[in-house]
Amino acid sequence: MNVFILCTGRCGSVTFIKACRHISNYTCGHETRAAALGNTRVLYPADHIEADNRLSWFLGKLDRVYGDEACYVHLRRDDLETAQSFASRYERGIINAYARSVLIELPPQIQPLAVCLDYCDTINTNIRHFLKDKSRKMDFHLETASEDFLHFWDFIGAEGNLELALGEWSVKYNATKPVGQHAYSCH
Repeated sequence: MNVFILCTGRCGSVTFIKACRHISNYTCGHETRAAALGNTRVLYPADHIEADNRLSWFLGKLDRVYGDEACYVHLRRDDLETAQSFASRYERGIINAYARSVLIELPPQIQPLAVCLDYCDTINTNIRHFLKDKSRKMDFHLETASEDFLHFWDFIGAEGNLELALGEWSVKYNATKPVGQHAYSCH
């Protein structure tokens, strides 16, 4: 069975996959099909856990290929904290695409944080709508990650080293750097 971690990004998806690497009965990856086109964009090996915030743009294809046969996790972080993290990266990545290509010709007085909050609301609303008829779904909050990961472990029937997996949640991977430092992505 496949497991998809659906999220806005900037909410712990890298850490989620680091924790999943301690699961022995699934493979896992972060943005592993990001360069693929067509249906191959959502074709993953069986028994695979995938986290990719761009999957929120491919929910129709996910539904067409996996429908109700997969497990879906809606990974969330406080919207304001998520938006602030995106605002620090406003000139690149998915938030730049949203601001410059999805929302076109924004008035110059619109603040980046407002755009980032709108992005979070839009993506989370799309995910909730996609999940409304799915029978295998769960919410996962970064703020309660250790507790929610225990539920996730049972939810998918994970096997492996739970202690090491839980330990990953104490490490901040791909964290937003303080102002004045470069915020390089580390996968």
